[in-house]
Amino acid sequence: MVTTRALGLVGGLLVVLAGPARAQNRAVANPHGELRVTCNVCHSPEGWTPARVGADFDHGKASGLALAGAHATVACRACHTSLDFRGTSRTCVSCHADPHRGEVGNDCARCHTARNFLDRSGMARAHQQTRFPLQGTHLTVDCEACHTAPQGRLRFVTLATECSSCHLKDYLTARDPDHTAAGYSTDCQQCHPAITWLRTTMDHAATGFALTGAHLRINCSRCHGVGQFQALPPECVACHQAEYDATADPNHQAAGFPTGCAGCHTTARWTGARFDHDRTFFPIYSGKHQGRWTSCSECHINANDYRQFDCVHCHQSAHQGRGYTSQQCYSCHPSGRGES
Repeated sequence: MVTTRALGLVGGLLVVLAGPARAQNRAVANPHGELRVTCNVCHSPEGWTPARVGADFDHGKASGLALAGAHATVACRACHTSLDFRGTSRTCVSCHADPHRGEVGNDCARCHTARNFLDRSGMARAHQQTRFPLQGTHLTVDCEACHTAPQGRLRFVTLATECSSCHLKDYLTARDPDHTAAGYSTDCQQCHPAITWLRTTMDHAATGFALTGAHLRINCSRCHGVGQFQALPPECVACHQAEYDATADPNHQAAGFPTGCAGCHTTARWTGARFDHDRTFFPIYSGKHQGRWTSCSECHINANDYRQFDCVHCHQSAHQGRGYTSQQCYSCHPSGRGES
């Protein structure tokens, strides 16, 4: 028969043998919080440290936050500052200090992308929804070029949209023409496009004097001087009096030519004036006179009166030896073409 002492020894032995099994099945607190991945994803049997995340680890499935762009290359401890991985905040500002001082909210993804924090594509798209959509060169400048409000004032919202808020210095230093002296508007877009500062889009035709030909290429100051922009006379002689006075072939002053230059000249070029002699008098650009003269003075030998002209000066040998002495060529040749 088994004695009571023997039964006690057997029972104690069973308790000793069962002890380690119960210890092995005891739940151990995970230092990483409620992380639902096995230890071997990061740790290996060769050593608990250093931990290395396996290439097949899917951060999106494990945490619900997929790593993209630059986020996929940063060290784990850059975001997981404690061992409790499940307690890490998902807001941008938990990792990225807000240089905008809360003016534009705490969702960095509105303007920035995970590919590069300086990626401007998102910023440009967001700016199109503001009171000042970016166009032309404005799309390429740094944000700080316009958003320069001093400390303590709003910098990214309620910023003035007037051109002069950024370009007042350009307005004050402009000399051709002098914007200040001329009293130009500080609304730069009335004349300047957003593509380039040096090209203007002012509608000069709206002033009553459309610019054509060579007038399109000269500097404003050639006509307007300094500050002479209001009620400038549109007559040609207002700018071309010197050319009118200096012309000798024909002498415009002596002949009493009109000062309306457009009667003979075009805006394409000053030289090569063409008076419509064919329609007003007799043809010299067609018929037998075509190509037989080089200057007005060949026929108009009296520079003081261009109403006088001398056919015999060129045609004195036409009837030589035939007994014709009259110089009234029109008596027989009324058309000037040489027909009788």
